[in-house]
Amino acid sequence: MRRRRATSWLRWVGLAMLAGLSFLFVLPILWMTTTSFQAGEKMFQLTTEWIPSVWHPENYSNALGHAPFAQYFLNSGIVSLVVMAGNLVFGTLAGYGLAKFRFRGDRFVLVLILSTLMLPLEVTLVPTFLVVHAFDWLNTYQGIVGPLLIDAFGVFLMRQSIISIPADYIEAARIDGAGELRILWRVILPQCKPALAILAIFSFRDSWDQYLWPLTVVSVDSLRTYPLGLVQFGEDYGNPPTEQMAIAVLATIPVFLLFALLQRSVRQGFGLSGLK
Repeated sequence: MRRRRATSWLRWVGLAMLAGLSFLFVLPILWMTTTSFQAGEKMFQLTTEWIPSVWHPENYSNALGHAPFAQYFLNSGIVSLVVMAGNLVFGTLAGYGLAKFRFRGDRFVLVLILSTLMLPLEVTLVPTFLVVHAFDWLNTYQGIVGPLLIDAFGVFLMRQSIISIPADYIEAARIDGAGELRILWRVILPQCKPALAILAIFSFRDSWDQYLWPLTVVSVDSLRTYPLGLVQFGEDYGNPPTEQMAIAVLATIPVFLLFALLQRSVRQGFGLSGLK
């Protein structure tokens, strides 16, 4: 009985801590959202008005009319979806190869891939730019997308998910005459849905928020991504900060929608892989 009470008490403490952390993470988003519906002078008050006394939804229409944010939104959507698809495809293929195939130097290849996680974008920025310039990809979609199509995190995540799948499943499929791609599609991927969902969310979010690399390879307004347009809008003189908040609120919508679509797979967790 005492053990049950202690377990229940620890569970409630854990839930309270998670609720507190969730509130801390959500609080800036709530402040940004409420500010986007307020008058411009409310931004500089000492006290925060969490529920606006007078709502100003025109902040959104006014902000959208000052710059071609629809084009920026489309550019970011195209880039983020292509980068997400590339990470899912290449990360899964590389993860499958490293998890279920043994070859000379496989451990070294894995360590070499993981070592790239220690290199920030600023270190590889100039060499990557020179490669993109050599391909004549400046001011193109492929110039923005190309260096982001595969990431070491995705390879490692998929490897760790696939390696937990029993080899008996794969051997049984091979005995039945299935090829490697069919095994990957029919046996591996259905058991890696949580990892695929996590990778999709992370790769989409990172690409959607990417600022430095698009800034480096894009110099024409028609190919600006949403973060570039948001920063440019904030630097332009005369744009009220509440309208800047309205544009920032719109920038959070795609990531929230993607998480809402994939949350069921995320909740399954990685421990279910190979046990169904």
